Amino acid sequence: MRDLVSVGRSDDDTLWAVYATVGRTSRVAEVFRSRPAALADRDWRAQQVRAYADFLRRSEQPLPHYSVAPIKRHDLPRKWTPLPALGFLRGQFI
Repeated sequence: MRDLVSVGRSDDDTLWAVYATVGRTSRVAEVFRSRPAALADRDWRAQQVRAYADFLRRSEQPLPHYSVAPIKRHDLPRKWTPLPALGFLRGQFI
């Protein structure tokens, strides 16, 4: 039998969110427990946008801007799901 590791629930429900912003519209793209992980994801998403910038411009898609900010678990939308890096892969942008 395997040893089970108890994971204690922290009183602090603060997470780090990567926000995708286009114009005045902003959505939570991804959520992390640590700020360094959120910053790494933000940098990766920004790199993906730079790599596809020409394609986005030709297809007349706005370029998203990514930022990191703390968020409480209860502030996430009920049916929230992570966004793809370029945001438009679900048929609509952000």
